[in-house]
Amino acid sequence: MKIILLGTGDAIGTPRIGCSCPQCSRAQKTGEERLRTSLMVTKAGHTVLVDTGPDLRRQLLSHGSPHVDAVLWTHGHYDHFMGFGEFYRVQKMPRVYAPRPVMDYCGGIFGFLPFERHVLGEYDPFSLFGIEFSFLPVNHPPAYTCGLLITDGNVRVGYTSDTNRTIPARTREALTGVDLLLVDALLPAGLHVPKHMNYKEACELARELHAGDFRCVHISHLVPWDLPHLGKDGETFCFSSP
Repeated sequence: MKIILLGTGDAIGTPRIGCSCPQCSRAQKTGEERLRTSLMVTKAGHTVLVDTGPDLRRQLLSHGSPHVDAVLWTHGHYDHFMGFGEFYRVQKMPRVYAPRPVMDYCGGIFGFLPFERHVLGEYDPFSLFGIEFSFLPVNHPPAYTCGLLITDGNVRVGYTSDTNRTIPARTREALTGVDLLLVDALLPAGLHVPKHMNYKEACELARELHAGDFRCVHISHLVPWDLPHLGKDGETFCFSSP
């Protein structure tokens, strides 16, 4: 199994349009970017996307234009699903998996496109191409939002999606001891918003969950580029098949 960080940015991305902060200025000079956060999971020639943000066309072109077999939606915010229309007239629309509230909302927006819909319950594992996925509810008020547990043999990868620290106890239990945790870290330490974690909180959560390794994602332009454990666009994690 291989997991690629297609993007690691927040809804605005880095560089932010019209911004001259140190992070955005460096991005303008070097070409570094944080596209909107999404993941590509591949195994045995099959490709699954976790979220389909507005940068999807560019992300797929940058990674060899793969045929996408399936899409998982974590929640109904613009930066996590609105790129789904990029499949139109490019390939057969991939089938989509999501919890009921997410499917109802996102599927309604894309009601003009025919695609196969699979509604999953919270914590209910389902298999795609030999990989097991489970939607795990988190806390991203006021939106209903899920993270994910991705399991391939003995390898377990967790993704918090957008959340603050007060995730449900059952979700914490499911994410405990994962080999890799991809964790929301919108802001630098010292800044707070009610529905996200900052960098310090994300690092603390990763330690509390005893993650083997972790990367911060959903990062805003306010977060410096070179902090430890920040995810980078295009970063790839390879796990041996069982």
